[in-house]
Amino acid sequence: MSDRIISRPPQGTPAVELDPVLRLLVSHGDDNMVIAHRLGEWISNAPELEIDIAIGNIALDHLGVARALYTHAGDVEGRGRTEDDFAMRRTEREFLNLLMVEQPNGDFAHTIVRQFFFDVYQRLLWADLSRSGDETLAGIAAKAAKESAYHHEFSSGWLVRLGDGTEESHRRTQDAVSSLWRFTAELSEPYSAAWRQTVDAFFEEANLTAPADPYQRTGGRDGYHTEHLGLLLAEMQWMDRTYPGLEW
Repeated sequence: MSDRIISRPPQGTPAVELDPVLRLLVSHGDDNMVIAHRLGEWISNAPELEIDIAIGNIALDHLGVARALYTHAGDVEGRGRTEDDFAMRRTEREFLNLLMVEQPNGDFAHTIVRQFFFDVYQRLLWADLSRSGDETLAGIAAKAAKESAYHHEFSSGWLVRLGDGTEESHRRTQDAVSSLWRFTAELSEPYSAAWRQTVDAFFEEANLTAPADPYQRTGGRDGYHTEHLGLLLAEMQWMDRTYPGLEW
């Protein structure tokens, strides 16, 4: 991906000062929290009941990973912050998620392409983090790796089915690839060659083409987001912010 034109955020005060270990835990917790919310928006709206249930279960998997990472982040930080503090009581600039996961669902093809890109990344990530010297993180990653294998099977299967399906499904899937490609450098950067190799293999099977446009947008890991995250957080956090300390 060295030939890509990367659009990076302006230099300035970081969104939040965190030590590297805490930043890693919070960043990956944010990825999973945000994608869980996005997938949850499909519940009762998916094209078939079976898909509705599958997407709901994937959302719950991501939510579980987010909770585990946030809880561990609170323990590492030692300031008494809970998973709710990380998820519900931080601003947009304090979230460190990848830009890919905050992008709107669009149609079913758009959601599948977004999930496929993210799943390829997470399979590489969890395999890496499962070897961490932090035993708690390694345990979270090992469990997440098993779940991500299913997530990848689901998204890649649908990618091929839609991309190599009807003229309409192919068009919609290719449009989704073209729309989301600008956010791929941020998630592929740590595992560039392996990520691209996997993506290209499935693109060939699905009769899809990676865009030639080299422009890439980054900044999520530094708290610089697209307009979509603020709207997502407003919906996700409104009850906790309206009724602070609410207990069920």
